[in-house]
Amino acid sequence: MVQFLLNVVVFVSGAVLMGLEIVGSRVLAPYFGNSIFVWGSLISVVMAALSLGYYWGGWLSAREPSYNRLLTLLLTPGILIFFLPFIYPSVNEWVARVDFGIRLNPLIACSIYFLLPGVFLGTISPYVIRLAATKLSTVGSTAGTLYAISTCGSIFGTLLTAFYLIPLMGVSNIIHFLGIILVCLSLVVVPLVRVRAVAMARAATTTAVIIGSIT
Repeated sequence: MVQFLLNVVVFVSGAVLMGLEIVGSRVLAPYFGNSIFVWGSLISVVMAALSLGYYWGGWLSAREPSYNRLLTLLLTPGILIFFLPFIYPSVNEWVARVDFGIRLNPLIACSIYFLLPGVFLGTISPYVIRLAATKLSTVGSTAGTLYAISTCGSIFGTLLTAFYLIPLMGVSNIIHFLGIILVCLSLVVVPLVRVRAVAMARAATTTAVIIGSIT
């Protein structure tokens, strides 16, 4: 059950990130067009965010990993994404008014909108790998499986957003939807937090009993 929930976490987080990248083109298009510079900016910012997130997630996973922290890593980008529609029109107008140039305009806007949420989403896979790998000998297979699931989620999020969500929903509604999905996904981790707390409590009780019997 725990492994299944962790698989769901990496699949959905991958889907949300790519859905955000696809809808990001619609966020930028009214002010900066749909040129190669827009797509280059989107792809570069997302890849940069993932690189930073992978590194940070690996760093965090080596320091007392917990489901409580995983919950925070999911909830934070969910909140950031949900509130994006309230700020991106003003930011677009500001960037267009200042006019940093045809290349920098979309790059700066993308960085403001998507870099921080992308970094948090990038932490998920390496962090979940650390939680899911129970033995050193299984780390490689666990990592391969989870990254494959994350990539499948990214494919699903790309196709769902491009083929169905954009034609059916407005840009702001899609972004709100993606944020809500992450907030709901963080709730999936709550049972894992409770299971871990119960296990630790039992282990502490067992240890106390053993120590007491020895003394």
